[in-house]
Amino acid sequence: MLKLTGSCHCGAVRFSVDSHSPQPYMRCYCSICRKTAGAGGFAINIMAVNDTLEVTGRDAVAEYRARIDGELSEHRRSFCRHCGSALWAWHAGWPDLLHPFAAVIDTPLPRPEQFVDIMLDSAAPRVALHEGDPIARFAGYPAESIEAWHRARGLWLE
Repeated sequence: MLKLTGSCHCGAVRFSVDSHSPQPYMRCYCSICRKTAGAGGFAINIMAVNDTLEVTGRDAVAEYRARIDGELSEHRRSFCRHCGSALWAWHAGWPDLLHPFAAVIDTPLPRPEQFVDIMLDSAAPRVALHEGDPIARFAGYPAESIEAWHRARGLWLE
């Protein structure tokens, strides 16, 4: 496993978390990710082990839960209440996992050799999709899990 450290832009929140899969490869174009965290029209999150999360400045952490079809989502997005930096996402359906946003990770991350673009049915019309890289594209969520993707490419860290 790799210990990831991260922080918000203003420095009010610092955190660390352990990850088996620190490869920042999946770009999410859903309206929630791109509007709350995606400067390029998408956001990249990483998978980590939730019970390893350590936070300094937790009082500066706020939470956003989107409404989807009128229902409050079980997906919780944490951000800094001072500078607005998107920090991590957590979902009640997968309580052991945490998804820090790659943009706030301070630990040097590996450069991905390939990408997976997801939720393209929600992409903003103004967003030009990347060209030239090995990219798998999906209208929604791919069937292959984050763990399976990393394991299949020899990128899973024990």
